[in-house]
Amino acid sequence: MFKSGFATIIGRPNVGKSTFVNTVLGKKIVITSDKPQTTRNNISGIYTSDSSQIIFIDTPGIHKPHHKLGEYMTKEALNTLRSVDLILFMVDASRGYQSANEYIINELKQVDVPVFLLLNKVDLIKDIPRLHDDVQKYKKAYPFKGIFSISALKGDNVDKLIKDIENELEEGPKYYPDDQITDHPERFIVGELIREKVLQLTHEEVPHSVMCQVDYLEYDEKNPKLLNIHASIIVERESQKGIIIGKNGRMIKRIGSLARKDILHLLGNKVFLDLHVKVVKDWRNKQFHLKNYGYTNET
Repeated sequence: MFKSGFATIIGRPNVGKSTFVNTVLGKKIVITSDKPQTTRNNISGIYTSDSSQIIFIDTPGIHKPHHKLGEYMTKEALNTLRSVDLILFMVDASRGYQSANEYIINELKQVDVPVFLLLNKVDLIKDIPRLHDDVQKYKKAYPFKGIFSISALKGDNVDKLIKDIENELEEGPKYYPDDQITDHPERFIVGELIREKVLQLTHEEVPHSVMCQVDYLEYDEKNPKLLNIHASIIVERESQKGIIIGKNGRMIKRIGSLARKDILHLLGNKVFLDLHVKVVKDWRNKQFHLKNYGYTNET
């Protein structure tokens, strides 16, 4: 019997949701960084085996929003709760029980879908009795269908978790071809890879103010093995534009160099990457720009 279904992964920012998806798929389709709110959209990662197909939905970290983009991200994550077969509620176990998770637990109480609790980053925990105490607190807060200690980064216990997820799903069709690992287009993933490099190389307010838009992505007419990509890095202030470009253009060259390597690894083609920086003031709070960049909860 072939099984299939959709499983959303929810939790607060930086608990390891995107790392988990990349580990399960064995390929990087979701960007990661140590900056909060790195993931801004729901992104599907498609895991296919001989016996099942599980569509994991990586969601933005649920947090108290300070701008319209943040409102969109939290709503985007919570909207998945009522449209899936299974919920994976991930917490950063290395930080102990956090009362901030109770907001999410209250949201879980509003839906009738099995929920697994994933205690991630257990490889960082040395105080095992404290971990046991935390598990008891979570059990008291919500009747989880299953509780799993994992390390998404190292892959510890991820195989066992996949088997339990598969057991929870019902018989169903294969929604996607065997070789498809995400439903997002190349243009989207390329833009995210560029944004990831900005997140890795910049600090303070800059990472949160950046959006990346791929303006052009086509194979070269004379060299079909070469992919020409033109992309815009969008920031909110002139000072941020200066940081992205860097002295003598060093920073944007470094961003482009690192992004080009990841795009080459992902697509297997040589890449010509042309990056520009644009200033769109306060774009995170303007509905027009949010919609233009694809941040809209409208269906």
